Amino acid sequence: MSRRGPARDAAELVGAVPEPEFEILFDGRPVRALPGQSIAAALWAAGQLAWRTTRVNGNPRGAFCGIGSCFDCLATVNGRPNQRACLLPARPGDTITTQKGDGHDEPLR
Repeated sequence: MSRRGPARDAAELVGAVPEPEFEILFDGRPVRALPGQSIAAALWAAGQLAWRTTRVNGNPRGAFCGIGSCFDCLATVNGRPNQRACLLPARPGDTITTQKGDGHDEPLR
């Protein structure tokens, strides 16, 4: 039986050096994000579980399926409503705001 040194993580084994974290804003509050992380994952990591309210009763919603099928994770990102936070990679300086209802300020006619 051969002796090995202390267990190492995968990044150390391949010599990977992760890029530094960066900041996004959620409802005016800074949130840390990692390169390659979705907006939903960054919000989850910051303890934020909801970032949308339903049209009818204003119930809170966040990520449900995590694969872009259910649309519960819709958020307003950089002023654009109805963005699926579970599919959208976080980028330095992104501004995410809680989406209310359908994300449009004016009622549809």
